Amino acid sequence: MQLSVVILNYNVRYFLELCLASVQKAIAGIDAEIIVVDNNSPDDSCEMVKALFPTVTLIENKENAGFPKGNNVGVSVARGEFICILNPDTVVAEDTFAKILAFAESKSNLGIVGCRLIDGTGNFLPESKRGVPTPFTAFGKVTSLYKVFPTVFGKYYAPHLAENQSGEVDILVGAFMVMKRADYLSLGGFDENCFMYSDDIDLSYTMLKSGKRNFYCADTTVIHFKGESTVRDGLYMRRFREAMNFFYRKHFRVSPIFDLFMKAGALLFSFKKKVDAKSDMTKPELSCAVPNLPQTLEKTQKLLGKNGFPECEADEKKLNSSQSKRIRFWLDAEEMSFADLIAFMQSRSKPGNTFRIMLKNAAVGSDSSNDRGEILTF
Repeated sequence: MQLSVVILNYNVRYFLELCLASVQKAIAGIDAEIIVVDNNSPDDSCEMVKALFPTVTLIENKENAGFPKGNNVGVSVARGEFICILNPDTVVAEDTFAKILAFAESKSNLGIVGCRLIDGTGNFLPESKRGVPTPFTAFGKVTSLYKVFPTVFGKYYAPHLAENQSGEVDILVGAFMVMKRADYLSLGGFDENCFMYSDDIDLSYTMLKSGKRNFYCADTTVIHFKGESTVRDGLYMRRFREAMNFFYRKHFRVSPIFDLFMKAGALLFSFKKKVDAKSDMTKPELSCAVPNLPQTLEKTQKLLGKNGFPECEADEKKLNSSQSKRIRFWLDAEEMSFADLIAFMQSRSKPGNTFRIMLKNAAVGSDSSNDRGEILTF
């Protein structure tokens, strides 16, 4: 078997459904399997997987054991030469895995491969490619000094590569990581001493230390809604600090003074996240169904009511005349390819524009990468 896609889920039933629908299309023609590990979700995630995706291997954990252990459980039953660690709040294109595998097989001494990620508003996520977060680099990140002095503090987001430029990087994000299963196992997988948040950094850095090369592949784009399994609250920030302290204790020598600066920077980072999340929430002025088909219009009317739609159709001339207005696009995943859906989001991404992706009985989306998204059911 060539590929095993391992998805660790916790309490994001509708995002998981969308993710699985996209992954199933993306592995068509590839000798591959899908493994879902559920970390004791209180919602009906497991029932949904059994009912809608019977060919998926489902592992039902009896507790939320965290990101590292959950993924290690999934990889332990995987059979593929390559594994993809994939978040449940992602959407892949039909050719994502074919492109990534071709890229991976073309590289010597391969470590981990990541790809271009966008958020729920179509904006590029800079954490798709990162440098090693040395104490100095991490301090510049959490205090946002990298924005003020990019030449001094700007190494966190691997500035040597542009968004659309493939190449070697140090650190990949755990939302999408592809590597050989044998290499993952030889490193012991994700370090289970870390509950979450620095596990992908640790695995990427450990892979580098083993002599392997990590890569960012810009040939394919994946949606990562971000934060759907985690609320950015006080508990999040405490675990974030604990995770970063774990990474530094493991790989660097850290002084108490630096730890104090990191805590102060993390608090500023947390406050900024909350402010950004509030400022990102904007009410749409127009609604637009994509594609402009009767069945798509009917779905959107069920969600919004007949008086709430349509104000704008998916007509190029009408859209161009409405560029100054905030538009919410309702994208029908049953009538569009996922590749076209992702490309549409990128092409229409601008401040104020938002997107909802419609499944058969629900619509999901996110207007901010700093907070939970929205789920609307029929």
